[in-house]
Amino acid sequence: MQVNSKPYQLELKHPFSIAKFSRTSTPIMLIRLNYEGIIGYGEASMVPYMGESMESARAFLNKVEWKRFAYPFDFAGIIKYLDEIEHGHPAIKAAIDIALNDINGKILNKPCYEIYSADPQKMPVTSYTIGIDTPEVIREKVADAESFKVLKVKLGRENDKELINTIRSVSNLPLYIDANQGWANKAEAIDMIYWLHDKGALLIEQPMDKANLDGNAWLTGRSPIPILADEAVQRLTDLDGLKGAYHGINVKLMKSAGMYEAHQMILKARSFGMKVLMGCMSETSCATQAGIALAPLCDWVDLDGPWLTKNNPFKAPEMADGKYLLKYLPGLGLEGIPKDLFTSF
Repeated sequence: MQVNSKPYQLELKHPFSIAKFSRTSTPIMLIRLNYEGIIGYGEASMVPYMGESMESARAFLNKVEWKRFAYPFDFAGIIKYLDEIEHGHPAIKAAIDIALNDINGKILNKPCYEIYSADPQKMPVTSYTIGIDTPEVIREKVADAESFKVLKVKLGRENDKELINTIRSVSNLPLYIDANQGWANKAEAIDMIYWLHDKGALLIEQPMDKANLDGNAWLTGRSPIPILADEAVQRLTDLDGLKGAYHGINVKLMKSAGMYEAHQMILKARSFGMKVLMGCMSETSCATQAGIALAPLCDWVDLDGPWLTKNNPFKAPEMADGKYLLKYLPGLGLEGIPKDLFTSF
């Protein structure tokens, strides 16, 4: 197995603000694996609050014994091995998993979505994320989302209603709401949920602190729309403690350590009677294509990374009527790969 990596700074079109912080770019580690002449691509999107960095990603890659990975790939065994190397680091583990899934699909000459039994005809619409901002910039962001059928709105500050009213002044699109743990009072939160329901909200992610299981469960039992765990769920093992406390979960490849465990999380959530949103960080088309491969297995999709960035190095995935189109291409189906993107480490 030959390994190449590329540190990459993904620049955002607008400053991205949520309840607790803002940023204008995201550090990315792109990787390319060469297994007996077959190339696989992967991506680690390392948003600062998750604790990973270019340095930690490179250090982790240098600890991996790549000769252990031989076809047919044992994805369960691979993630177990990566977890044994060091706890945490889900994004760079995801990059490895995604690249191996890409190679696996190319060896089998099948798209990843077919391998995971995802039906392209069941692809949900994907949302376009509107971060917290001034009314003027909010209106600009809504205009940027003209090809989308759903808006995802970041809330969790004192001007939540002003932000929603600004959006409603220029758009009637349905809304996905992400409070990012920004609400502290459950009585005020449930009032806000009903207000948002009347404003066209279809779901709400992580309304209260992830540690406040009882508070979030209280809202779940009273909400007219689904309440989803986001920060409260990262890996498969987190799901057991959430049964009954939320209507569903947000699965992100950069938290789940890749496609294999994300798929396991989807299956387990379904066994609990929970709904699933396939989400993302700030990502290039590489990780987005990996998420798209699993998206038809989910109820909702929020995979808008390539549309929120200025320097996506790959071709953007194709869309029609707000839905991603799944082409019959082996592996991830990643297109527009620059020949000189990668350098050895």
